Amino acid sequence: MNRISRIIVMGFVLLSVFSPVAVFAQSGDASGAASGVALVSKTSLGYLGVGIGAGLAAIGGGIGIGLIGSRVIEAVARQPEMLGQLRTLMFITAALVEGLALFALVICILCLFIGS
Repeated sequence: MNRISRIIVMGFVLLSVFSPVAVFAQSGDASGAASGVALVSKTSLGYLGVGIGAGLAAIGGGIGIGLIGSRVIEAVARQPEMLGQLRTLMFITAALVEGLALFALVICILCLFIGS
């Protein structure tokens, strides 16, 4: 995928993420509707932030575990006799990465319920 198509795809992703905020978060009073400005409350932006944060935490954990697995497979292909030690190190590292992603999700949930 070349650079231009990546920019176009990212633009569509950002547009699809932020367009519902402008559409659904309009004010109920006449002053906001008359001026044409969509008023966004702090609560709706908080929900958006929690959703984005939880998604990034899940994506980051998945990428980290995928990289760990690919590197272990490469190492085993080079030295098959190290399989036992590499498997142990892989499980320990994957558990740490998964724990970090879970910690980020817990922080997002706490921000959701305590912040509002």
